[in-house]
Amino acid sequence: MTQAPQQTRADLVTCPHCGKRNRIRAAASGVARCGSCRGMLPWLTDATDADFDAVAVRSSLPVLLDLWAPWCGPCRMVAPGVERAAQQFAGRLKVVKVDVDKSPQTAARYQAQSIPLLLMLQGGEVVARQLGAVPPDTLLQWVQNALPPAK
Repeated sequence: MTQAPQQTRADLVTCPHCGKRNRIRAAASGVARCGSCRGMLPWLTDATDADFDAVAVRSSLPVLLDLWAPWCGPCRMVAPGVERAAQQFAGRLKVVKVDVDKSPQTAARYQAQSIPLLLMLQGGEVVARQLGAVPPDTLLQWVQNALPPAK
């Protein structure tokens, strides 16, 4: 008996340029583009211990990793800034959110002893850390500084 291939989780994203809805696989490579207008899409997805390597570590784009929990008030305060980063840096950044309660191995891997913890990753390696809640403008500046220069 053969097993069916495992389905890859996909997110539905509305294009900010033309309004069309696009399905983006969480573990896809490259950049997220609208299938209709070819504009860059904000790439914001979730990962778990089971799919973290496929979604984040093997990403061809730098990854803004948000280690958070639903019960954490400061985590909820940071969420709008994280979403703005996905929009503002579309095509240059993939944003991955990991619930530390549901994914303790990933939390331990990146030594998340306090949350919210934001990490900029390249190839799974930490290139910048931001611990604690920061206002959206401060978060966007931190992301800008942590990203490689635009080509």
